[in-house]
Amino acid sequence: MAQHPALATDQCAFPAVPPAVLDDPDVIARHDWEAFTAVDRMVNHWDRPGWENGQRAYYWLLTFPHARTLINRAGYCQDALRHLEMDAVPHDGLHVTLTRIGPVDRVTATDLDRLASAVDDCALPAFHLDAHPLAGSRGAVRFSLAPWTPLVHLHAELSAAARDIGLTPGKPTTGFRPHLGILYSNTPRDARPVIDATAALRTLPPVPLYVDTVDLVELRRDGRTYRWTTVHSVPLAPATA
Repeated sequence: MAQHPALATDQCAFPAVPPAVLDDPDVIARHDWEAFTAVDRMVNHWDRPGWENGQRAYYWLLTFPHARTLINRAGYCQDALRHLEMDAVPHDGLHVTLTRIGPVDRVTATDLDRLASAVDDCALPAFHLDAHPLAGSRGAVRFSLAPWTPLVHLHAELSAAARDIGLTPGKPTTGFRPHLGILYSNTPRDARPVIDATAALRTLPPVPLYVDTVDLVELRRDGRTYRWTTVHSVPLAPATA
């Protein structure tokens, strides 16, 4: 098993400072919200050098194609915020980004097979999550997730498996900030109208999720949305509680 590093302050992450407690949903949701309310200006999420339209790379994601309650809740929130004219994540595009594996021209099919096999051999545990409406970042509106500990452990294990077979994983686990986006800002804008509109949805109850697979995907940008093709879907060991 990988050694799981503590989260650290990272100015490239949002929030830059991690929450004081990783498993208390109230602490996490409040921390996310306070970080969002401190944003003055939102950016254009799609203004991302190196991630232009048509760009493709391999990633580990959590995906939710059959999570009907999550899909319905995301749709409800997107409809309520339609007047903001942000880019809605399609119902079949809801995901949690875990870690980047590498660009498609530098990672071979053999690498992917070896990586998936290594992760499968780890017998990583499945876990329960709740998606809490609603907060945001400088470029998105998103659900907070709790607890963080199983997600941080999963990120660390996936990163270690990549390193063990000679790949270079993406951002370090110390800067990992789990979230589930539902709307992307498509232009620089004053954050206050987004914050005010989002605040009205924060009383919605959390959506329970059970994470029993992790997906190795070829992720691509299609215009102003993300799409992927699943290369390997690795099962997680059943949760005991």
